[in-house]
Amino acid sequence: MEFKNLSELYSRIKPALISKKSDLKRVGINYVKEEDIWNYLKETKWVRTSNLSLSEMVSDIFNVDNYAIEKYVKTNISNVVREVNLVEETEEIL
Repeated sequence: MEFKNLSELYSRIKPALISKKSDLKRVGINYVKEEDIWNYLKETKWVRTSNLSLSEMVSDIFNVDNYAIEKYVKTNISNVVREVNLVEETEEIL
């Protein structure tokens, strides 16, 4: 499956991001947003890969370490505007 842009891809996997956010809330991590999960994976894991399938991305979302996301958010919260990173510096994750 191919997507025209990152916004379209984000919309497609948003249900998985919402589910992961719920999982985080269940373990007491209440301040992480869907955007944080997306940005963490986009900037740390997906940046080094190409031609990811939708199922691989969803798997990454569900299997990412909760505390790695928590640390990312705590480290970056004062430096980053918490919005979806849709900058298309590379099309490799599409």
